[in-house]
Amino acid sequence: MGLGLSAGPHLRSPTDDGRICMPRGTASTRFPAGSDDLVTEPLTDIIDPENFTPRLIALLSNALVWRESHELRRRFGLGTNDWRVLSVLAIRPGASATEVTEFIGVNKAVVSKSVTTLAERELIALVDGPRGSRPLYLTPAGAQMHADMLPVSNIGQDIILEGMDPAHVQALNALLRDMIDKVREAPTTDAADLETAVSRS
Repeated sequence: MGLGLSAGPHLRSPTDDGRICMPRGTASTRFPAGSDDLVTEPLTDIIDPENFTPRLIALLSNALVWRESHELRRRFGLGTNDWRVLSVLAIRPGASATEVTEFIGVNKAVVSKSVTTLAERELIALVDGPRGSRPLYLTPAGAQMHADMLPVSNIGQDIILEGMDPAHVQALNALLRDMIDKVREAPTTDAADLETAVSRS
C-alpha cells in the first residue's frame, strides 16, 4: 500500500538509491519547489507493522493509558502517573521517590511532578527518614483515593484478558516479565554495535 499516492504515469522511475521522484505540481498533489527527490513510495527495508512486537506492545500500552487517564481525569482530576504513584505506595509504604521511579519505570521528573500534586491534595505525605531520606506514605484520604481509582485500572485488564484461559494469562504474564528483564539487562546499543548489526542483516 502506498502513502496515499497511487502509482501512475506521473511517477518517475526509481533512482539508483530507490527513491521515487515526482515532478512538481501533479494533478493530485502539489509539491513545493526543491522537493523533486521526496520519497513517495514505501521503502523496502521496513518493519512489519502487524508483526513487529515492540509496536504491538506500545499500541496496547498507549490505548490502555489513554482510556485510563481520560477516566481518572474525569472522575478524580488525577492522571495515570498520579495513580501509579498511589499504587506503588499501596504496595510499598515508605518508598522513596527514587524507588517509586524504579518500580514503575518512568522518568524521575514525572514522579516528582506527581508527588507534588498528590502532596498538595494531601493524598500522600513526605516524612523525614534516616540519612536525609524522604519516605512517602499514603494518607487516609490517599488510601481512599486508591480504593476509588483501582476499579478504573482493573477495567483495562478485564478488557484485554476477556475470554482468555487463566493458564494462558499466566503464560502471557510470564512472557512479558521475561521481555522486561531482557530489555533491562541488555547493554545500551552504541554506534559501533548498531553498525555491526546492520552489516549482519
